[in-house]
Amino acid sequence: MNSVLLEWSGLTVTPWKIVGYLGVLLFGGRWVVQLWASRKLGRPALPAAFWHMSLAGSVLLVLYFVFGKNDSVGIIQNVIPAAIAGYNLYLEAKRQRAEPRNGEQV
Repeated sequence: MNSVLLEWSGLTVTPWKIVGYLGVLLFGGRWVVQLWASRKLGRPALPAAFWHMSLAGSVLLVLYFVFGKNDSVGIIQNVIPAAIAGYNLYLEAKRQRAEPRNGEQV
């Protein structure tokens, strides 16, 4: 996974760097999703997609920092947001299970 796929103008791209780039795009792109949801509702909002993108981006970045870079700072920096995103997704799933579905009696 460390084989060079592309070298251009001092930039070296490997498969692990592609994993890292995808992680950065997901982790950064979650703010675009948050902005879109907030504009749509007219108030600050954190949609479930925000947490899904946070978790996926963090996991990809942890993989990059563990296997591609062997960098403990990057690992710690991304494990904590992954845990928080996972916990928020757990809370959302728990809330959805507790809500009655359309037409069901409680």
